[in-house]
Amino acid sequence: MLNIDQFKRIRALVIGDLMIDEYLWGNVERISPEAPVPVVAIERENQTLGGAGNVINNLTAMGASVFAIGTAGNGKSGRMVFEKLAELGVETDGIVSEKDRPTTRKTRVIASNQQVLRIDKEIKKQITAETLARLMAIIESKMGDVDVIIISDYDKGLVTRQLVAKTVSLARRHGVLVLADPKSLNFSKYANVSVLTPNKKEAGLAANMEILTQEDLFLAGKKIMDQVGLEKLLITCGQDGMALFEKSGFPHVIASKARQVFDVSGAGDTVISLLGLGLAAGASFGDAAMVANAAAGIVVAKVGTATASIHELRQAMDR
Repeated sequence: MLNIDQFKRIRALVIGDLMIDEYLWGNVERISPEAPVPVVAIERENQTLGGAGNVINNLTAMGASVFAIGTAGNGKSGRMVFEKLAELGVETDGIVSEKDRPTTRKTRVIASNQQVLRIDKEIKKQITAETLARLMAIIESKMGDVDVIIISDYDKGLVTRQLVAKTVSLARRHGVLVLADPKSLNFSKYANVSVLTPNKKEAGLAANMEILTQEDLFLAGKKIMDQVGLEKLLITCGQDGMALFEKSGFPHVIASKARQVFDVSGAGDTVISLLGLGLAAGASFGDAAMVANAAAGIVVAKVGTATASIHELRQAMDR
């Protein structure tokens, strides 16, 4: 069985859309006289790393060393990204700025532990050829120093088809695993990654079918495996757990470990982070997925974008 203490020795390269998740916490005591909407009296606020930043949060919570690849704007949110990564001890030399590309900021209003509104400030456009060349040079320079690469695609323009293809090619030459959490509906963008980790809705859209039964799920998984040329596929299914697919062998379903679900935001980040750590530590696909499933069960029981600690994960695995 996988020893999670090995995670502290893993060196991970995270490529993806870095964001700031802002939470405004308050109470609702009345309806606005101006419109039929609740009036939320804000009592406190906090900001955390979101998007690929949440993958980094999950990895560092397990003690792994992380090098970040992405973009950040020059404004307040961009400065906050650098500050929060520095607090985590994450190397940020791989983060570049692009003119007219601000840092994505998602503001969530929470009242009585219930999200009532989300406001997104973002610009979606592909990175320039110059930025791609700069990032690829950095990725190539780090390739010999990492054990696993995680691509966290939030469809904000950083993770292009060219970036994925070049990264996968470099990783294969160095024998490094590449895991990708997709957002593009055309999964061919992620061709030849080591593992793809879509959720059930994304898998259904990519396979061009509605997933209502386990039979549907298995069929969608097979379609995606064939279309993308994958060796391994993990489809997260919320309260129904996750389904594992390998090129040789039958699909395998792992039941959910969540005891109570408050917030599923960020659960996919937890799954790919722990799966990547498990595989990099030498665990089998099944054992790594079991650990990822246990960690996801912990974070969905918390409100807001959250992580599991080593202590919480050890307790969950003991149970």
